[in-house]
Amino acid sequence: MTTRTAIDVSQLPTFAFGQRSILWWATLGMCLIEGTAFALMGASYIFLKWRVPDWPPGVAAPQLHWATFNTALMLVSVVPNELTKRAAERLDLAKTRLWIIVCIALGVVFSVVRGLEFTVLNCWWDTNAYGSIVWTLLGIHTVHVLTDLGDTMVLGLMLFVGPLDANRFVDVSENAFYWYFVVLSWLPIYGLLYLAPRFL
Repeated sequence: MTTRTAIDVSQLPTFAFGQRSILWWATLGMCLIEGTAFALMGASYIFLKWRVPDWPPGVAAPQLHWATFNTALMLVSVVPNELTKRAAERLDLAKTRLWIIVCIALGVVFSVVRGLEFTVLNCWWDTNAYGSIVWTLLGIHTVHVLTDLGDTMVLGLMLFVGPLDANRFVDVSENAFYWYFVVLSWLPIYGLLYLAPRFL
C-alpha cells in the first residue's frame, strides 16, 4: 500500500511577467489578429494603387505635417512606455505611477493630433475607393490608440486608488507590450498613406 503525499504549492508565485504569464500570450494573440487586419488593409491599398495609374486618384496626397509629428511623438512615447514596463516588473509603485502619467499625457496629445490628421487627408471616406481605404486604415489604427489610451487611464487610476496587488503590475506590463504593437503597426501605415503617394 502506497501513501500519497500532498504537494505544498503555497510558496509558488501567484503572478508572472512576460512569457510566463497567460496574459502575455493573450496580448500576443491579439496583436497577431489585429496585425493581420492591418496587413489585409495594406494589401488592399497596394492592390488598388497597382490598378490606378494616377495616385492618389482624383485628390492630392495627404499633407505630411500632422502625421509626421505624430510619428515622432509615437517613437518618443516608446521611452516612457518602456520605463513604465520596467518599473512595473520591479513592483516599483512610485515609478510606475510617474511613468504611466507620462504615457497618458503623450497618448492624449497623440489622440488630439490624430484628430487634426483626419482634417488634412484631402478626401472623405466616400470620395472613392482610395478614400475608403485611407479612412478605414487610419480609423482602425485610431481605435487601437484610443483603446490603449483608455486602458492606460484605467490602469493609472487603479495604481492610485486601488485595489492594488502584484497582478495589477502584470496588467501594466502587458499594456506596455500592446503599445509597442500600436507603435510598430503605425510605421508601415505612415509609409503607405503619406510617403508612398509621393515617392512610389
